[in-house]
Formats: sequence, structure tokens, C-alpha cells
Amino acid sequence: MLYREYGKTGKRVSVVGFGGMRFLKEHSIDECANIVRRASELGINYFDTAPTYCDGTSEKIFGQAFKDMPRPFYVSTKSMLRMDSTADDVRRRIEESLKRLGVDKINFFHMWSILNLEQYRRVISAGGPYEGAVKAKEEGLIEHIVCSTHCDGNEIEIMVNEGYFEGFTLGYNIINFPFREQGLKAAYKKGCGVVTMNPLGGGVIPKNPEYFEFIKEKEDQSVAEAAIRFNAAHKEVTVVLTGISTIDELEENVAAVKGLEEISDERLAQIKKNLHGGLDTLCTGCNYCTDCPQGIAVPKYMDVYNYMILGRPDEAIHNRLKFHWNMPLNKQSDIYQCTGCRHCEEVCTQRLPIVERLDYIKSLDA
Repeated sequence: MLYREYGKTGKRVSVVGFGGMRFLKEHSIDECANIVRRASELGINYFDTAPTYCDGTSEKIFGQAFKDMPRPFYVSTKSMLRMDSTADDVRRRIEESLKRLGVDKINFFHMWSILNLEQYRRVISAGGPYEGAVKAKEEGLIEHIVCSTHCDGNEIEIMVNEGYFEGFTLGYNIINFPFREQGLKAAYKKGCGVVTMNPLGGGVIPKNPEYFEFIKEKEDQSVAEAAIRFNAAHKEVTVVLTGISTIDELEENVAAVKGLEEISDERLAQIKKNLHGGLDTLCTGCNYCTDCPQGIAVPKYMDVYNYMILGRPDEAIHNRLKFHWNMPLNKQSDIYQCTGCRHCEEVCTQRLPIVERLDYIKSLDA
């Protein structure tokens, strides 16, 4: 396993991190905890979770694993403005997370899912979440205050330069990097740690191997391996955070960074030739939009819309709905219950025009 310095914190962290958002529901807490321990055996020491991941069980899984970890580790968890809007709210959140994780302190505490500069200003305002994190840090309950953001490169650079955070977790991968690299480079230049999330585009890349064939460096390489290596090959990237569900996935992700070399400018230019602007608007399947007031299966429709972005014909969209999701498109489909309230857009980490996309899918029902 390769290790890199996390900014100026003095901590050396594994270049492959364990993302705790993809545990399988059919696995027990103990089964999931065993995957975490196996990751530790393989050299991973950066473990990332959040209070609501996996219907609230992710922190509990890590807590179970942490009772008997093979090697020393660092844990990252989070607090979101939408759930914890005040300093007191954040303090309560930290205490709850400490209890579930079974640790004395949280190494990296995120101001979670900052979507725009307006939210950022609210986070750092007097009496807000950041203030609560600072007080907790003074008490030794957390070590480093960092943030997770889906802002664009320019907005990230503004946050970096204002200096509130020691590190940044960014959505960055082989299909959207031209739109995010400004923020990545700004954070690295400032001496911040940089964790990249969604290296596989929320599963879009491995689910469409033919389309993303161009990202492979050699014939016998999978597109998933190529995508992970791409992120890890950046000197600016401290950790590549991968969502892990099984031991096989874990071992494949760890193997992906063996013999890693820094990526060249020529390689970046070659990849950029194969990209188009729409790829930055692929839904990454975070599922934050599941709580539709009308009960619409929004994430499934966004998965289907990805097919349009990838240039698939309308027939493929119909087939994806009918045969993969068992949701044939007709006037009885739940999509027709959309009122345009835009609740889904308010919680979307990528600020996607979800209502517009639902309307497009409805237009195919001719």
C-alpha cells in the first residue's frame, strides 16, 4: 500500500481509502465489519463514514470493526448543514458519532456536502456548524476540521484560499476532472489534504465498460482499475475513496494502485480528447433524492437518464426502465406524479436539473 501525507496534519494515510456508503443490506453488521478489518490487513488506514450512510448503520459497522482492528487507523465522519445547522447541533452529532464508532476522537471531521458558496457562508457563520466543530476540536473530540464539497473548481478555490479547512473531499474522476481540477490544484498548492470521492462515477464507469474503454492503459485492465489508478496517479490526490461492498471489490481496489506512476500531461491531454461536457452531469447515484414527497423513484430515473448522456438511443432508456428496474414507462408510472416541487434538486449534490430530466423521460412515452 502507498501512503501520502495528509496536508500539514502530520498524518500519513493510505492512497486507497475505504468509503462506508456501499455496505450491502443483506450482509450483517459483523459480516460488514469483517470487510473493514480485511481492509486494515491490506494496509488501508483511512476509513470514511457518515451518520446516515446505509440507513444509519455505517457508523455502527465501523464501530464493530474498530473493536478489533489489525492495524492503527484514522476515521472520518461528517455533519451536514441541512441536518445540523447550529454549533450545538454539531456538538450533539459529534457525541453521537463517537458513541457509535466507539472511539475517543474523530480524526477528520467533515462539514459535509457543501453544494455552493451560500451554504459555505452559512457553515462558517457565527453560531454555525464550523463554530461547533472548532469547540469540539479544542476539547479534543476531533482532530482536523475538513469539508466535503460538490462545488465547481472556482468555488473550491475560494474556500481553499479562505483557509478554514485542513482538507477537502472532492468529487473527482476520469470523466469529470477537467471541470474540477482547478479546485484540486488549489487545495494541493495551499498544503491541504485532498480526498477524491466517486472515482468510479458512482458506478457509471464499470457499468458501461464499452463506452469507457478509452480510459484503459492496457488491454487486460478493467475500466474500474483504470479509473482508480487515474485518480491515485495525481500527485495532488492524497486518498482515493472507494465505496466497498465485498472482499473481492476491496482486493481489486487495493491491487489497482500497485506499481503506480505519476500521471503525465500527455496522458491527461489524451483522455480529455475523449470527453464531452455532458459527462460532468452524469448522476453518480448518491441516492440523496430518494425522499420524494410524491414517492417517485427519482434515483432510478436518473440512472436511466445517464443512458441518454452516454449517447444511447431512446429505446435503451425504455429497456432500462422496463427490464432492469421493472418500471415500464406508461401513464400509470409514478413519474407522472411529479409536481415540480424541486425537493430533489435541493438535496442533489451535483445540482442536476432533475425535474427537467424527468420531463424528458416522460416525453418518451409517446
